[in-house]
Amino acid sequence: MHIQPQENLLPDFHEHIKVVILGTGTPRAFYGRAKAGVAILAGDKTFLFDCGGATVDQLIKAGIMPQRISDVFFTHHHSDHNSGFFDVFITSWRTHVIADRVFEGRKGPMNVYGPTTTKAIISKMRESFDFDVNLRVNYNFSAGAGADIQYFENNEGIVYDQGGVKITAFEVDHKPVYPAIAYKFEYNGKSVVISGDTIPVENMVKHSQGVDLLVHESYNKTWLDALIAKFPEQTIGLSNPAKYHSTTLEVAEIARAAGVAHLVLTHHIPAPAANDEAEADYMEGMRDIYSGRITMARDLMAFDLS
Repeated sequence: MHIQPQENLLPDFHEHIKVVILGTGTPRAFYGRAKAGVAILAGDKTFLFDCGGATVDQLIKAGIMPQRISDVFFTHHHSDHNSGFFDVFITSWRTHVIADRVFEGRKGPMNVYGPTTTKAIISKMRESFDFDVNLRVNYNFSAGAGADIQYFENNEGIVYDQGGVKITAFEVDHKPVYPAIAYKFEYNGKSVVISGDTIPVENMVKHSQGVDLLVHESYNKTWLDALIAKFPEQTIGLSNPAKYHSTTLEVAEIARAAGVAHLVLTHHIPAPAANDEAEADYMEGMRDIYSGRITMARDLMAFDLS
């Protein structure tokens, strides 16, 4: 049989934190920029933070079979952060055979974490899956418990503490979306903060003190202002990001104030071309504020913290 193998599979166990940026995009579609998602591998677990459209495809490209996902953490409930949940839920539950490998699907419920709006929103998504889920259980004989979801809602505090992994949620400000949260991930002496979407808040500086990696959204104000000047009829739509996102220079100040070792920018507004010249232009002025390492994330970039 000439069956296409799954290539580049990541190891089943990670002694140290591995962070994979699945998508660096926004609600607007850009070539080569999938919507928001970050996978973190630690020990024998894989954790998914947000799951916008194409998350399953991005996981597979990164060498992470979706069957490894049983814990999904939402920062907030804009569509670019949750629209891939249906695919993640179903695909992670279904056992998959590729060439000479069997990837067992989830036998138990999907664990869903997020702010206090999470159950109300995701449970409605889950209801919309009923037709498909019933077929999977009654015709394909998928594990019945895998059709369920366990919800863990918390805007502030430790939300996961098992197997040496500690994950802490804290509130940020993405109004009119409320509540919105960020996460701090700790394992084996290393730490990562994932900002979600937010304007600058003191909570980000507080929880990011001395972290090894800060994955933070940003927009380039100069680029956005230039687009508004060029397309004045689009002023409202183009200027809205300034109301609930952080500029590149503001993010540099957060990283400086927190003493972050490595700053990774994501959720790029507007999305730059994926080349050094465009990315340097996007980051202009940041190095005058923050002297640490800065990376403009591209889809499927990975960072090993050892």
